[in-house]
Amino acid sequence: MMSDPFGQIGLWLMNLLTGLGLEPGLAGFLLKLVGAGALAMGAMLSTFLLIWGERRLLARLQDRLGPNRLGPWGILQTVGDFGKLVTKEVITPASADKVTFWLAPMLTVLSAVAVWAVLPLAKGLVGTDINVGVVFVVAIGSIGMLGIMLAGWSAGNKYSLLGAFRAVSQLVSYEVPMVLVLLIPTLLSGSMGLVAIVEAQRPVWFVVMAPLALVIFYISSLAENGRAPFDLLEGESEIATGFNIEYTGLMFGMFYVAEFLHAFTVSALMATLFFGGWQGPGAERYPLLGVMYFFGKTLILWWSIIWVRMSLPRVRIDHMLALNWKILTPVALGLVAATAIAGKLAPADPLARSLALLVANGVVLAGTVFGLWLYGRARRRPAPFEGWSRAHMVQPRRT
Repeated sequence: MMSDPFGQIGLWLMNLLTGLGLEPGLAGFLLKLVGAGALAMGAMLSTFLLIWGERRLLARLQDRLGPNRLGPWGILQTVGDFGKLVTKEVITPASADKVTFWLAPMLTVLSAVAVWAVLPLAKGLVGTDINVGVVFVVAIGSIGMLGIMLAGWSAGNKYSLLGAFRAVSQLVSYEVPMVLVLLIPTLLSGSMGLVAIVEAQRPVWFVVMAPLALVIFYISSLAENGRAPFDLLEGESEIATGFNIEYTGLMFGMFYVAEFLHAFTVSALMATLFFGGWQGPGAERYPLLGVMYFFGKTLILWWSIIWVRMSLPRVRIDHMLALNWKILTPVALGLVAATAIAGKLAPADPLARSLALLVANGVVLAGTVFGLWLYGRARRRPAPFEGWSRAHMVQPRRT
């Protein structure tokens, strides 16, 4: 039982359903549906702990008292905020498109929750194993983007509409390098299924073979989540919190939940794609140990996202778009090509193949640094006769 507890539970449930007279195909479908629903429900219930943990970390970094002093371990701060959201009146503006207005926050929560249905938490523990898991992740992320756009458009408010415009320019732009680097784990594993990608990271994790892809995916994920330094979707000083300005009470709380849960979901996705997922010593024999490995890696990456959020200021929107289209997207294209070529030419030995792919990443990184150096040098080069004219310009006399 300890060597395969999840398989034994699944077999027991299958025998139970077939014993009740259900067909094996229908029973298997129901089990997958129940497994995916249980993972989604667990992700929703864990949001309270995520909010509490993140606010405690932020309070430590910013020397704030409430989240660490109010109640045992600061938990009453989150309880008080939750009570405030529940007791506030939910207001729908008279000028809003009511169906779309109510549908938008549900879509944003769905995009953060549904990804957990295909994430393998341990050997034999996955909501549903589909062979196009990477495509599913991209499609679900687009649903969240659609929810933000609908929220800004349906409210009938100019500030929310401007927030939706900024969401389009940010989320759609950073979707391009994210999708490109998702091709790299697919190339390295030969499959688009997340279970196969995790199993292919033996004995070397993909972060060793493609560290530059992890960096691009990490930056793109921050922009997709609207986290600092890319929190332009809710620029308080410019557009008064943006697309969700007309939402109150639990409707606003759903956007709040989606933001905190999406950060943890992205961390779990990075752990799956680049850090071996549940892989670790003894995880093959003891799946419960694999669950601990998976969530341990996820928590470390989640903590790094919080650290970045509290360390970097908000960037300008033109700088953000320039970073995407001038740097991340070309580098991602070059990295996909370099990975495909190095993967074909590399020997079959895992260590030699990992070294060849690491060298390919180094070549792409060196080319990127050299290109940025040439670009900066060209920007700093004075125009013809500009240096002479400034040197011989008559300076005004100081009084």
